[in-house]
Amino acid sequence: MEILIIEDEPSLANLVKKSLEEVGFNVTAAYDGITGLRMAQQQPFDLILLDLILPGLNGLEVCQQLRKNGDSNTPILMLTALRSPEDIVTGLDAGADDYLGKPFEISELLARCRAMLRRKNLSISGKRLLVADLEMDLDRKTVVRNGKPISLTAREYNLLAFFIRNKNRVVSRSTILDHVWGVNFDLGTNVVDVYVNYLRKKIDKDFPSKLIHTRVGMGYVLSAEI
Repeated sequence: MEILIIEDEPSLANLVKKSLEEVGFNVTAAYDGITGLRMAQQQPFDLILLDLILPGLNGLEVCQQLRKNGDSNTPILMLTALRSPEDIVTGLDAGADDYLGKPFEISELLARCRAMLRRKNLSISGKRLLVADLEMDLDRKTVVRNGKPISLTAREYNLLAFFIRNKNRVVSRSTILDHVWGVNFDLGTNVVDVYVNYLRKKIDKDFPSKLIHTRVGMGYVLSAEI
């Protein structure tokens, strides 16, 4: 599981990072709002821990940008010393999923993270993923585009599901390898490009609008708006 913490107090950020890594999470830290927003937009994360008061962009602005146009459904846990009901409501209205006041116990933070990740996994199970006229049924393991059933191998299916869950977001080849193949190092082959081409032949070739787009030097993006 990949977690991003956006926190401008390095000592707190490092403490949280170390605590999460000790229980098996992969954690990336950003120390200002602009950097944190850019990282969240460029790489898929399973959970974001977001401080409210940040340099550059504050937590509310980061949250609003991530939720703009529905581009990200990554769970966001807001961390802040502002604990009034009004502050909590403001954070939740901006798109945060939960709110944890400072100071907090690491044990409570870990429990909140586990609960939010469980809810995320439950929300993914038993529903359909949609992009334009493409639909994936995660229970039946079926794919249909414009009413036409599409047959995919297990790897192609997992790759497409990863793209849809990260729609409108550029994902690098290394990120795809990590999340679809389960390896966090370069295989030294063009396996990602090969499977993307397999997928394109099945979901794009016979349709007027293309969904999978290449970003030279960066990776791929699945989007109906390009």
